[in-house]
Amino acid sequence: MASDRSSAPRQRLVALPGRGPGAMAFLDLGDPKRPVDAVFLHANGFNARTYRQLLGQLASRFRILAVDQRGHGGTSLETNLTNRRDWLDLRDDLLSFLAVLGINDVVLSGHSMGATACLLAAAADPPRSRRLVLFDPVILPPDHGEVPLTSPIVQSAQRRRAVFSNRTEAFESYKGRGAFKGWPEATLTDYVQDGFRDLPSGEVTLACAPAWEASGFAAHGHDSWEALRNTTCPVEILRAEVGSTFNLGGVDAVDATRIRIETVPGSTHFLPIEFPKLVRSALSAAILADTTVVTRTSTLA
Repeated sequence: MASDRSSAPRQRLVALPGRGPGAMAFLDLGDPKRPVDAVFLHANGFNARTYRQLLGQLASRFRILAVDQRGHGGTSLETNLTNRRDWLDLRDDLLSFLAVLGINDVVLSGHSMGATACLLAAAADPPRSRRLVLFDPVILPPDHGEVPLTSPIVQSAQRRRAVFSNRTEAFESYKGRGAFKGWPEATLTDYVQDGFRDLPSGEVTLACAPAWEASGFAAHGHDSWEALRNTTCPVEILRAEVGSTFNLGGVDAVDATRIRIETVPGSTHFLPIEFPKLVRSALSAAILADTTVVTRTSTLA
């Protein structure tokens, strides 16, 4: 596996009172003396380090926290599959994370499931975010039904191989195949590093258990369109051209003066990995916007 430590982030843990035992893991990129500029959340089945190549190049100018959501990466918050029907657990984890670290008026950004968690959080507690930058968020039609456990994407997640002899074997198994086809080796290396946990046997197992990833694909009881309408801050959505998880069925119901939606030509759902320069540009613009009138606060040292 290739490895590049030029943008190595600081790994940190924080307990979230009221959110159960364990702790939330996150990567802290940028000057630790600088207030937090943005918080970034990953896609279902991924982890924060997957986006290190993308976010690391912004660390010379900004401070960004990339979070491992519940059931992913180094986060040890317990996962309860019983009656999981929505992503409000991820929303509440994010709001608790922001509250514990004293982060307000920040740019919230994410990819896929992470983008939707940011949207839900911004609607529930507006003062926490000043802008949203969402990369192919999962926003289904307002009248969508439950995603059945028998759907192909849920079944595929449940069948994922969980255990490998080591990370190198996992890397070679993924390289150039399936969803990882076309990924840069450095990005795949980062995904594998925090995407697996060591077992006492010397083997490694997926940090995001197949059953938890499958539950993420099935649990859509939240109303993303209502959340989008209820946000008060500017929202930018970059949508995939092919295979997007952002359904435009409710687009007439949103405020076009506050919510900007752009379909990126040639992109798939893996837009942040395919178009990193575009993603960095969108994040930079959001962070720099309104800086003369907005004072961001944080107790994070």
